[in-house]
Amino acid sequence: MTEVAAFITGSALLGLGLSADAFSVSVADGLAAPGMPRGRIVLTAGTFALFQSLMPMAGWLCAHTASVHLDGFAVFIPWIAAVLLLFIGGKMILDSVRGTAAPATSAGTLPLQGLATSVDALSAGFAAAGQPLSGALLSSAVIGAVTFTVCIAGLLLGRRVGGALSGRAQLVGGIILLLIAVNIVFTQ
Repeated sequence: MTEVAAFITGSALLGLGLSADAFSVSVADGLAAPGMPRGRIVLTAGTFALFQSLMPMAGWLCAHTASVHLDGFAVFIPWIAAVLLLFIGGKMILDSVRGTAAPATSAGTLPLQGLATSVDALSAGFAAAGQPLSGALLSSAVIGAVTFTVCIAGLLLGRRVGGALSGRAQLVGGIILLLIAVNIVFTQ
């Protein structure tokens, strides 16, 4: 295997690991909106992929400009993701109980989900600080492509199962997000 192929394969495997949270949230979003149209599926997966590819670049840039301050900040990354997911999941559950459920992928919620599921990718950028800009860009693009594919699969899976859950889908989706947040807290 050539050096470039090995680098792309490594980036794809990193993308799979980093996209696990985005996959879970995509399933929850699909559950909450079993009638989600294809355009919204692409927009949702694209948002997750965009955040997932921008965060390593942000980490890479930070590592090159402010590496002295990164170690102290890295401790907070999982907690930020957990708080965002707790907020989104709690809102989904509350809206479901009240009967005022808004789409899980609304204009206000989708960017928060993208941020919450990609905060861990920031540390991947810190770790890639030794790469040249071209390597960091290629790795970020591969991570984004993998995330997009994984999220499409998660949304389609959630949408299929969500149709069977009828009116409880929003509640189940919110519970899944809360469980992801709790998992993040207890694995620290």
